[in-house]
Amino acid sequence: MQVQSMHFKARAGQKLADQRLQQNLKKLSTKFVSARADAMTEIDFPTTRAALKARRNRALENLDMWLDAFEREATRRGTTVLYAETTADAARLVADIARRHDVKKVIKTKSMVSEEMRLNAVLAEMGVQSVETDLGEYILQINDNEPPSHIIAPVVHKDKDEIADLFARTHHRERLTEIPDMTREAREMLRPQFLSADMGVTGGNFVIAETGSVALVTNEGNEGMCTVMPRVHVAVTGIEKVLPTLEDLATAMRLLPRSATGQKTSNYFSLLTGPRGPGDEDGPEHNYVVLVDGGRTGLIGGEFQEMLRCIRCGACMNHCPVYQKVGGHTYGWVYPGPMGSVLTPSYVGLDRALDLPQAATLCGECDSVCPAGIPLSQLLRTLREKQVERHLRPWRERAALAAWGFVARRPMLYALTTKLAVRVLERLGGDGGMLRRLPMMGGWMDTRDMPTPTGRTFRELYAASQSHLG
Repeated sequence: MQVQSMHFKARAGQKLADQRLQQNLKKLSTKFVSARADAMTEIDFPTTRAALKARRNRALENLDMWLDAFEREATRRGTTVLYAETTADAARLVADIARRHDVKKVIKTKSMVSEEMRLNAVLAEMGVQSVETDLGEYILQINDNEPPSHIIAPVVHKDKDEIADLFARTHHRERLTEIPDMTREAREMLRPQFLSADMGVTGGNFVIAETGSVALVTNEGNEGMCTVMPRVHVAVTGIEKVLPTLEDLATAMRLLPRSATGQKTSNYFSLLTGPRGPGDEDGPEHNYVVLVDGGRTGLIGGEFQEMLRCIRCGACMNHCPVYQKVGGHTYGWVYPGPMGSVLTPSYVGLDRALDLPQAATLCGECDSVCPAGIPLSQLLRTLREKQVERHLRPWRERAALAAWGFVARRPMLYALTTKLAVRVLERLGGDGGMLRRLPMMGGWMDTRDMPTPTGRTFRELYAASQSHLG
Protein backbone atom coordinates (compact mmCIF):
# COMPACT_ATOMS: atom_id res chain seq x y z
CA MET A 1 0.00 0.00 0.00
CA GLN A 2 1.50 3.30 -1.10
CA VAL A 3 2.11 5.94 1.58
CA GLN A 4 -0.18 8.94 1.09
CA SER A 5 -0.19 10.29 4.63
CA MET A 6 0.95 13.75 3.49
CA HIS A 7 -2.57 14.38 2.18
CA PHE A 8 -4.39 14.00 5.51
CA LYS A 9 -5.79 17.54 5.68
CA ALA A 10 -7.12 17.56 2.14
CA ARG A 11 -8.66 14.13 2.54
CA ALA A 12 -10.18 15.01 5.89
CA GLY A 13 -12.06 17.91 4.32
CA GLN A 14 -13.43 15.63 1.63
CA LYS A 15 -14.52 12.97 4.11
CA LEU A 16 -16.24 15.47 6.39
CA ALA A 17 -18.31 16.64 3.42
CA ASP A 18 -19.28 13.07 2.47
CA GLN A 19 -22.67 12.63 4.13
CA ARG A 20 -22.94 8.97 3.21
CA LEU A 21 -19.60 8.24 4.85
CA GLN A 22 -20.62 10.20 7.93
CA GLN A 23 -23.71 8.03 8.27
CA ASN A 24 -21.74 4.82 7.78
CA LEU A 25 -19.13 5.75 10.37
CA LYS A 26 -21.81 5.98 13.04
CA LYS A 27 -21.65 2.19 13.14
CA LEU A 28 -18.43 2.52 15.12
CA SER A 29 -20.13 4.00 18.17
CA THR A 30 -23.40 2.12 17.87
CA LYS A 31 -21.73 -1.26 17.41
CA PHE A 32 -18.09 -1.56 18.42
CA VAL A 33 -17.94 0.96 21.25
CA SER A 34 -21.05 -0.22 23.06
CA ALA A 35 -20.23 -3.90 22.49
CA ARG A 36 -16.76 -3.46 23.95
CA ALA A 37 -18.13 -1.68 27.00
CA ASP A 38 -20.56 -4.53 27.66
CA ALA A 39 -17.90 -7.21 27.16
CA MET A 40 -15.46 -5.58 29.57
CA THR A 41 -17.96 -5.78 32.44
CA GLU A 42 -17.34 -9.54 32.49
CA ILE A 43 -13.66 -9.27 33.45
CA ASP A 44 -11.42 -7.16 35.65
CA PHE A 45 -10.12 -4.98 32.82
CA PRO A 46 -7.44 -3.01 34.72
CA THR A 47 -5.91 -6.16 36.22
CA THR A 48 -6.05 -8.13 32.97
CA ARG A 49 -4.60 -5.21 31.03
CA ALA A 50 -1.74 -4.91 33.52
CA ALA A 51 -1.05 -8.63 33.09
CA LEU A 52 -1.01 -8.37 29.29
CA LYS A 53 1.23 -5.31 29.44
CA ALA A 54 3.71 -7.17 31.63
CA ARG A 55 3.68 -10.23 29.40
CA ARG A 56 4.15 -8.20 26.23
CA ASN A 57 6.99 -6.24 27.85
CA ARG A 58 8.65 -9.49 28.86
CA ALA A 59 8.63 -10.62 25.23
CA LEU A 60 9.86 -7.31 23.84
CA GLU A 61 12.67 -6.88 26.36
CA ASN A 62 14.18 -10.17 25.15
CA LEU A 63 12.79 -10.17 21.63
CA ASP A 64 15.80 -11.81 19.99
CA MET A 65 15.77 -14.65 22.52
CA TRP A 66 12.07 -15.43 22.05
CA LEU A 67 12.32 -15.21 18.27
CA ASP A 68 15.20 -17.70 18.37
CA ALA A 69 13.13 -19.96 20.62
CA PHE A 70 10.18 -19.76 18.24
CA GLU A 71 12.36 -20.53 15.24
CA ARG A 72 13.94 -23.56 16.92
CA GLU A 73 10.61 -25.07 17.95
CA ALA A 74 8.85 -24.24 14.68
CA THR A 75 11.74 -25.73 12.69
CA ARG A 76 11.69 -28.86 14.83
CA ARG A 77 8.03 -29.27 13.92
CA GLY A 78 8.67 -28.91 10.20
CA THR A 79 7.99 -25.21 9.59
CA THR A 80 10.42 -23.09 7.59
CA VAL A 81 11.00 -19.75 9.34
CA LEU A 82 12.24 -16.81 7.27
CA TYR A 83 13.17 -13.27 8.32
CA ALA A 84 12.66 -10.11 6.27
CA GLU A 85 14.35 -6.83 7.14
CA THR A 86 11.99 -4.76 4.98
CA THR A 87 8.45 -5.23 3.76
CA ALA A 88 9.78 -5.40 0.21
CA ASP A 89 12.09 -8.24 1.29
CA ALA A 90 9.10 -10.01 2.81
CA ALA A 91 7.12 -9.73 -0.42
CA ARG A 92 10.08 -11.15 -2.36
CA LEU A 93 10.32 -14.09 0.03
CA VAL A 94 6.64 -14.93 -0.47
CA ALA A 95 7.04 -14.54 -4.22
CA ASP A 96 10.04 -16.90 -4.13
CA ILE A 97 7.99 -19.48 -2.22
CA ALA A 98 5.21 -19.21 -4.81
CA ARG A 99 7.73 -19.61 -7.63
CA ARG A 100 9.42 -22.58 -5.95
CA HIS A 101 6.14 -24.46 -5.61
CA ASP A 102 4.78 -23.47 -9.03
CA VAL A 103 1.88 -21.58 -7.49
CA LYS A 104 -0.73 -20.13 -9.84
CA LYS A 105 -3.39 -19.06 -7.35
CA VAL A 106 -3.15 -17.75 -3.77
CA ILE A 107 -6.00 -17.37 -1.29
CA LYS A 108 -5.51 -14.89 1.54
CA THR A 109 -6.95 -14.01 4.90
CA LYS A 110 -6.98 -10.44 6.18
CA SER A 111 -3.44 -9.37 7.03
CA MET A 112 -2.26 -5.85 7.72
CA VAL A 113 1.36 -6.92 7.33
CA SER A 114 0.57 -8.11 3.80
CA GLU A 115 -0.83 -4.62 3.16
CA GLU A 116 2.50 -3.19 4.32
CA MET A 117 4.19 -5.57 1.87
CA ARG A 118 1.90 -4.69 -1.08
CA LEU A 119 1.76 -8.45 -1.49
CA ASN A 120 -1.18 -8.65 -3.88
CA ALA A 121 0.51 -6.25 -6.29
CA VAL A 122 3.80 -8.17 -6.11
CA LEU A 123 2.08 -11.49 -6.82
CA ALA A 124 0.11 -9.97 -9.69
CA GLU A 125 3.34 -8.71 -11.27
CA MET A 126 4.63 -12.30 -11.42
CA GLY A 127 1.36 -13.62 -12.85
CA VAL A 128 -0.03 -15.19 -9.67
CA GLN A 129 -3.71 -14.61 -8.91
CA SER A 130 -4.30 -13.54 -5.31
CA VAL A 131 -7.83 -13.78 -3.91
CA GLU A 132 -8.91 -12.13 -0.66
CA THR A 133 -11.25 -14.42 1.29
CA ASP A 134 -12.17 -12.23 4.25
CA LEU A 135 -15.57 -10.87 3.20
CA GLY A 136 -14.64 -7.25 3.80
CA GLU A 137 -11.31 -7.58 2.02
CA TYR A 138 -12.99 -9.43 -0.85
CA ILE A 139 -15.45 -6.55 -1.27
CA LEU A 140 -12.57 -4.09 -1.44
CA GLN A 141 -10.58 -6.23 -3.86
CA ILE A 142 -13.40 -6.43 -6.41
CA ASN A 143 -13.86 -2.67 -6.00
CA ASP A 144 -10.63 -1.88 -7.88
CA ASN A 145 -8.38 -3.05 -5.02
CA GLU A 146 -9.60 -0.35 -2.65
CA PRO A 147 -7.52 -0.28 0.56
CA PRO A 148 -9.12 -1.17 3.90
CA SER A 149 -10.34 1.65 6.11
CA HIS A 150 -10.19 -0.25 9.41
CA ILE A 151 -7.91 -3.02 10.63
CA ILE A 152 -10.69 -5.34 11.81
CA ALA A 153 -13.66 -4.06 9.78
CA PRO A 154 -12.06 -3.11 6.47
CA VAL A 155 -15.32 -2.14 4.78
CA VAL A 156 -16.90 -0.19 7.65
CA HIS A 157 -17.02 2.90 5.43
CA LYS A 158 -19.53 1.29 3.05
CA ASP A 159 -23.22 0.57 3.50
CA LYS A 160 -25.35 -2.32 2.33
CA ASP A 161 -26.64 -0.55 -0.78
CA GLU A 162 -23.13 0.25 -2.01
CA ILE A 163 -22.11 -3.38 -1.61
CA ALA A 164 -25.30 -4.62 -3.29
CA ASP A 165 -24.55 -2.42 -6.31
CA LEU A 166 -20.95 -3.64 -6.39
CA PHE A 167 -21.96 -7.32 -6.27
CA ALA A 168 -24.52 -6.91 -9.05
CA ARG A 169 -21.98 -5.07 -11.20
CA THR A 170 -19.04 -7.44 -10.72
CA HIS A 171 -20.81 -10.78 -10.27
CA HIS A 172 -23.24 -10.10 -13.14
CA ARG A 173 -26.13 -11.35 -11.07
CA GLU A 174 -29.46 -10.07 -9.85
CA ARG A 175 -29.07 -7.31 -7.27
CA LEU A 176 -29.70 -8.70 -3.79
CA THR A 177 -30.46 -6.47 -0.83
CA GLU A 178 -30.64 -8.75 2.21
CA ILE A 179 -27.36 -9.34 4.04
CA PRO A 180 -27.76 -13.16 4.37
CA ASP A 181 -28.42 -13.40 0.62
CA MET A 182 -25.43 -11.20 -0.20
CA THR A 183 -23.21 -13.22 2.11
CA ARG A 184 -24.35 -16.43 0.44
CA GLU A 185 -23.56 -14.94 -2.95
CA ALA A 186 -20.03 -14.06 -1.83
CA ARG A 187 -19.60 -17.57 -0.47
CA GLU A 188 -20.64 -19.03 -3.82
CA MET A 189 -18.09 -16.85 -5.58
CA LEU A 190 -15.28 -17.74 -3.17
CA ARG A 191 -15.78 -21.48 -2.78
CA PRO A 192 -14.27 -22.37 -6.19
CA GLN A 193 -11.26 -20.24 -5.27
CA PHE A 194 -10.73 -22.21 -2.06
CA LEU A 195 -10.92 -25.49 -3.95
CA SER A 196 -8.46 -24.51 -6.69
CA ALA A 197 -5.81 -22.56 -4.77
CA ASP A 198 -2.21 -23.74 -4.61
CA MET A 199 -1.11 -21.61 -1.67
CA GLY A 200 -2.74 -19.95 1.32
CA VAL A 201 -1.37 -16.76 2.87
CA THR A 202 -2.47 -15.69 6.33
CA GLY A 203 -1.39 -13.21 8.90
CA GLY A 204 -0.51 -14.18 12.43
CA ASN A 205 -2.11 -12.57 15.45
CA PHE A 206 0.65 -14.08 17.57
CA VAL A 207 3.48 -16.59 17.25
CA ILE A 208 4.20 -18.78 20.27
CA ALA A 209 7.82 -19.55 21.15
CA GLU A 210 6.92 -22.43 23.46
CA THR A 211 5.23 -24.49 20.74
CA GLY A 212 6.42 -22.97 17.45
CA SER A 213 2.80 -22.18 16.60
CA VAL A 214 0.99 -19.37 14.80
CA ALA A 215 -2.27 -18.16 16.37
CA LEU A 216 -5.03 -16.95 14.05
CA VAL A 217 -8.20 -15.20 15.21
CA THR A 218 -11.12 -14.71 12.79
CA ASN A 219 -14.90 -14.53 12.72
CA GLU A 220 -15.57 -16.04 9.30
CA GLY A 221 -13.69 -19.33 9.29
CA ASN A 222 -11.84 -18.51 6.10
CA GLU A 223 -8.51 -19.03 7.86
CA GLY A 224 -9.30 -22.74 8.11
CA MET A 225 -9.84 -22.98 4.37
CA CYS A 226 -6.67 -21.00 3.66
CA THR A 227 -4.47 -23.10 5.93
CA VAL A 228 -5.87 -26.59 5.42
CA MET A 229 -6.81 -26.91 1.76
CA PRO A 230 -3.84 -25.53 -0.25
CA ARG A 231 -0.67 -27.58 -0.40
CA VAL A 232 1.43 -24.58 0.73
CA HIS A 233 0.74 -22.24 3.64
CA VAL A 234 2.62 -19.02 4.41
CA ALA A 235 2.00 -16.91 7.51
CA VAL A 236 3.33 -13.35 7.43
CA THR A 237 3.52 -11.35 10.64
CA GLY A 238 5.59 -8.78 12.47
CA ILE A 239 8.51 -9.82 14.65
CA GLU A 240 6.88 -8.10 17.63
CA LYS A 241 4.01 -10.61 17.66
CA VAL A 242 6.01 -13.30 19.46
CA LEU A 243 4.71 -14.50 22.83
CA PRO A 244 6.82 -16.76 25.03
CA THR A 245 4.14 -19.21 26.19
CA LEU A 246 0.60 -20.43 25.68
CA GLU A 247 -0.24 -18.84 29.03
CA ASP A 248 0.72 -15.47 27.52
CA LEU A 249 -1.58 -16.24 24.61
CA ALA A 250 -4.45 -17.03 26.96
CA THR A 251 -4.07 -13.61 28.60
CA ALA A 252 -4.03 -11.88 25.22
CA MET A 253 -7.13 -13.76 24.10
CA ARG A 254 -9.09 -12.55 27.12
CA LEU A 255 -8.67 -9.01 25.79
CA LEU A 256 -8.30 -9.18 22.00
CA PRO A 257 -11.84 -10.19 20.97
CA ARG A 258 -13.45 -8.09 23.71
CA SER A 259 -11.49 -5.01 22.64
CA ALA A 260 -11.96 -5.58 18.92
CA THR A 261 -15.58 -6.62 18.47
CA GLY A 262 -17.03 -6.91 21.96
CA GLN A 263 -17.03 -10.71 21.87
CA LYS A 264 -16.01 -13.01 24.71
CA THR A 265 -14.13 -14.98 22.11
CA SER A 266 -13.91 -14.91 18.35
CA ASN A 267 -15.94 -17.33 16.25
CA TYR A 268 -12.81 -19.13 15.09
CA PHE A 269 -9.41 -19.59 16.69
CA SER A 270 -6.63 -21.62 15.09
CA LEU A 271 -3.27 -22.65 16.50
CA LEU A 272 -1.16 -23.80 13.56
CA THR A 273 1.86 -25.94 14.35
CA GLY A 274 3.83 -27.28 11.41
CA PRO A 275 2.83 -28.89 8.11
CA ARG A 276 0.78 -32.03 7.63
CA GLY A 277 2.37 -34.96 9.42
CA PRO A 278 2.19 -38.72 8.88
CA GLY A 279 -1.36 -39.87 9.47
CA ASP A 280 -2.85 -36.36 9.28
CA GLU A 281 -5.90 -36.15 7.04
CA ASP A 282 -5.43 -32.52 6.08
CA GLY A 283 -3.10 -29.57 6.36
CA PRO A 284 -0.45 -28.08 4.09
CA GLU A 285 2.43 -30.12 2.76
CA HIS A 286 4.72 -27.11 3.22
CA ASN A 287 4.44 -24.56 6.02
CA TYR A 288 6.30 -21.24 6.16
CA VAL A 289 6.40 -18.33 8.58
CA VAL A 290 7.81 -15.01 7.36
CA LEU A 291 8.72 -12.72 10.25
CA VAL A 292 8.83 -9.10 9.13
CA ASP A 293 10.86 -6.30 10.67
CA GLY A 294 9.77 -3.40 8.47
CA GLY A 295 11.01 -0.75 10.89
CA ARG A 296 10.03 -2.48 14.11
CA THR A 297 13.54 -2.95 15.48
CA GLY A 298 14.00 0.80 15.11
CA LEU A 299 11.50 1.26 17.93
CA ILE A 300 13.21 -1.11 20.36
CA GLY A 301 14.93 0.67 23.20
CA GLY A 302 13.55 4.04 22.15
CA GLU A 303 10.72 6.38 23.04
CA PHE A 304 8.21 4.44 20.97
CA GLN A 305 8.95 0.85 22.01
CA GLU A 306 5.61 0.72 23.81
CA MET A 307 3.86 0.76 20.41
CA LEU A 308 5.22 -2.73 19.81
CA ARG A 309 2.85 -4.01 22.52
CA CYS A 310 -0.07 -3.27 20.16
CA ILE A 311 -2.24 -6.35 19.52
CA ARG A 312 -4.11 -4.76 16.57
CA CYS A 313 -7.58 -4.79 18.14
CA GLY A 314 -8.69 -1.44 16.69
CA ALA A 315 -10.20 -0.18 19.95
CA CYS A 316 -8.26 3.08 19.79
CA MET A 317 -9.71 4.03 16.40
CA ASN A 318 -13.22 2.90 17.36
CA HIS A 319 -13.17 5.39 20.24
CA CYS A 320 -11.22 8.19 18.53
CA PRO A 321 -13.36 11.28 17.79
CA VAL A 322 -11.15 12.14 14.81
CA TYR A 323 -11.32 8.68 13.22
CA GLN A 324 -15.08 8.59 13.84
CA LYS A 325 -15.46 11.65 11.61
CA VAL A 326 -12.92 11.11 8.83
CA GLY A 327 -12.56 7.31 8.56
CA GLY A 328 -9.48 5.28 7.82
CA HIS A 329 -8.60 6.25 4.25
CA THR A 330 -7.80 9.78 5.39
CA TYR A 331 -4.68 8.56 7.20
CA GLY A 332 -3.09 7.46 3.94
CA TRP A 333 -1.42 4.17 4.90
CA VAL A 334 -2.10 0.76 6.40
CA TYR A 335 -2.80 1.79 9.98
CA PRO A 336 -5.39 4.50 10.73
CA GLY A 337 -6.53 6.09 13.96
CA PRO A 338 -4.31 6.86 16.96
CA MET A 339 -2.21 3.72 16.50
CA GLY A 340 -1.57 4.68 12.89
CA SER A 341 -0.75 8.25 13.82
CA VAL A 342 2.16 6.84 15.83
CA LEU A 343 3.11 3.79 13.74
CA THR A 344 3.08 5.42 10.32
CA PRO A 345 5.60 8.17 11.18
CA SER A 346 7.67 5.56 13.01
CA TYR A 347 7.75 3.13 10.08
CA VAL A 348 7.82 5.39 7.01
CA GLY A 349 9.37 8.54 8.45
CA LEU A 350 8.02 11.58 10.28
CA ASP A 351 8.62 13.80 7.26
CA ARG A 352 6.25 11.62 5.19
CA ALA A 353 3.41 11.80 7.71
CA LEU A 354 3.51 15.37 8.95
CA ASP A 355 -0.18 15.74 9.75
CA LEU A 356 -0.73 12.46 11.57
CA PRO A 357 0.64 13.46 14.99
CA GLN A 358 -1.78 16.40 14.80
CA ALA A 359 -4.71 14.14 13.86
CA ALA A 360 -5.85 13.73 17.44
CA THR A 361 -7.56 15.78 20.11
CA LEU A 362 -5.36 14.21 22.83
CA CYS A 363 -8.56 13.47 24.75
CA GLY A 364 -6.99 10.29 26.12
CA GLU A 365 -9.85 7.98 25.19
CA CYS A 366 -7.44 5.76 23.25
CA ASP A 367 -5.26 5.45 26.35
CA SER A 368 -8.20 4.36 28.47
CA VAL A 369 -9.36 1.56 26.15
CA CYS A 370 -6.02 0.19 24.90
CA PRO A 371 -5.78 -3.42 26.16
CA ALA A 372 -1.97 -3.27 26.07
CA GLY A 373 -1.75 -0.08 28.12
CA ILE A 374 -0.05 1.97 25.40
CA PRO A 375 0.06 5.72 26.26
CA LEU A 376 -0.93 6.79 22.77
CA SER A 377 -1.66 10.42 23.60
CA GLN A 378 1.78 10.83 25.18
CA LEU A 379 3.46 9.24 22.16
CA LEU A 380 1.56 11.63 19.89
CA ARG A 381 2.78 14.57 21.97
CA THR A 382 6.33 13.27 21.67
CA LEU A 383 5.99 13.13 17.89
CA ARG A 384 4.71 16.71 17.87
CA GLU A 385 7.74 17.79 19.87
CA LYS A 386 10.04 16.06 17.40
CA GLN A 387 8.35 17.84 14.52
CA VAL A 388 9.01 21.20 16.13
CA GLU A 389 12.61 20.27 16.99
CA ARG A 390 13.28 19.21 13.39
CA HIS A 391 11.54 22.30 11.96
CA LEU A 392 8.97 20.12 10.19
CA ARG A 393 6.02 22.31 11.15
CA PRO A 394 5.15 25.53 9.24
CA TRP A 395 7.25 28.51 10.29
CA ARG A 396 4.21 30.49 11.45
CA GLU A 397 3.24 27.68 13.79
CA ARG A 398 6.77 27.39 15.13
CA ALA A 399 7.00 31.15 15.61
CA ALA A 400 3.69 31.22 17.47
CA LEU A 401 4.78 28.38 19.76
CA ALA A 402 8.13 30.05 20.41
CA ALA A 403 6.38 33.32 21.28
CA TRP A 404 3.96 31.52 23.56
CA GLY A 405 6.80 29.70 25.29
CA PHE A 406 8.69 32.96 25.80
CA VAL A 407 5.67 34.64 27.39
CA ALA A 408 4.52 31.64 29.44
CA ARG A 409 7.91 31.31 31.14
CA ARG A 410 7.68 34.90 32.46
CA PRO A 411 4.76 35.30 34.90
CA MET A 412 4.65 39.09 34.91
CA LEU A 413 4.81 39.30 31.12
CA TYR A 414 2.18 36.54 30.88
CA ALA A 415 -0.18 38.45 33.18
CA LEU A 416 0.26 41.67 31.21
CA THR A 417 -0.13 39.97 27.83
CA THR A 418 -3.27 38.05 28.74
CA LYS A 419 -4.81 41.14 30.32
CA LEU A 420 -4.23 43.09 27.13
CA ALA A 421 -5.43 40.21 24.92
CA VAL A 422 -8.71 39.89 26.81
CA ARG A 423 -9.46 43.59 26.36
CA VAL A 424 -8.66 43.47 22.65
CA LEU A 425 -10.75 40.34 22.06
CA GLU A 426 -13.69 41.86 23.90
CA ARG A 427 -13.61 44.87 21.60
CA LEU A 428 -13.27 42.68 18.49
CA GLY A 429 -16.36 40.74 19.53
CA GLY A 430 -18.47 43.88 19.58
CA ASP A 431 -22.06 43.90 20.73
CA GLY A 432 -22.71 40.40 19.40
CA GLY A 433 -20.37 38.87 21.93
CA MET A 434 -18.96 36.39 19.38
CA LEU A 435 -15.65 36.22 17.56
CA ARG A 436 -15.96 34.96 13.99
CA ARG A 437 -12.50 35.72 12.65
CA LEU A 438 -9.03 35.93 14.18
CA PRO A 439 -5.60 36.17 12.54
CA MET A 440 -3.86 32.80 11.96
CA MET A 441 -6.94 30.86 13.14
CA GLY A 442 -8.82 30.48 9.87
CA GLY A 443 -8.85 26.68 9.97
CA TRP A 444 -10.39 26.71 13.43
CA MET A 445 -12.89 29.51 12.94
CA ASP A 446 -14.11 28.47 9.49
CA THR A 447 -16.51 26.10 11.23
CA ARG A 448 -17.08 27.63 14.65
CA ASP A 449 -17.54 30.93 16.48
CA MET A 450 -15.94 31.74 19.81
CA PRO A 451 -17.58 33.70 22.64
CA THR A 452 -15.68 36.85 23.54
CA PRO A 453 -13.91 36.99 26.91
CA THR A 454 -15.62 38.77 29.78
CA GLY A 455 -13.12 41.60 29.89
CA ARG A 456 -11.11 40.16 32.77
CA THR A 457 -8.56 37.37 32.89
CA PHE A 458 -8.89 34.27 35.04
CA ARG A 459 -6.29 35.67 37.42
CA GLU A 460 -8.30 38.84 37.86
CA LEU A 461 -11.53 36.92 38.41
CA TYR A 462 -9.85 34.60 40.88
CA ALA A 463 -8.29 37.49 42.79
CA ALA A 464 -11.69 39.18 43.00
CA SER A 465 -13.34 36.02 44.32
CA GLN A 466 -10.66 35.64 46.98
CA SER A 467 -11.02 39.24 48.10
CA HIS A 468 -14.74 38.65 48.72
CA LEU A 469 -13.91 35.60 50.81
CA GLY A 470 -11.37 37.60 52.81
